Amino acid sequence: MIYESRDGAAVTASRPRLLPWANLDGNPCYLLTDSTGTSHLSRVADNVEAVQLGMADDLLDHAADLLGDSRATASQLRFLASRLTESLHDVHRIARSRGARLPAPHDDPALDGMPEEEDPGT
Repeated sequence: MIYESRDGAAVTASRPRLLPWANLDGNPCYLLTDSTGTSHLSRVADNVEAVQLGMADDLLDHAADLLGDSRATASQLRFLASRLTESLHDVHRIARSRGARLPAPHDDPALDGMPEEEDPGT
């Protein structure tokens, strides 16, 4: 599902943003927006990502506790593995989305004029 701004004054569109949710068929959703990333849907996506990352952090704490408990059952561990898998999927999607929005190294004006790194082995 792709949403595009109809605002005629919008800044030139940047690359599509992978949103932190899928459509009903499980396919990824993308957002076409201006390069500022301040649209309403961009802010909603930012909030969803923050919630997902917070839940992943809480789940890691729970996992550490459960794995340290010698009385944890196989059923509890399977449930934990399932939740960790879901959380890792969310975090991976966030990382892909954020990585895709980073400027390419050759597009970084701060790198202009900097000497190339030499191979220390030569």
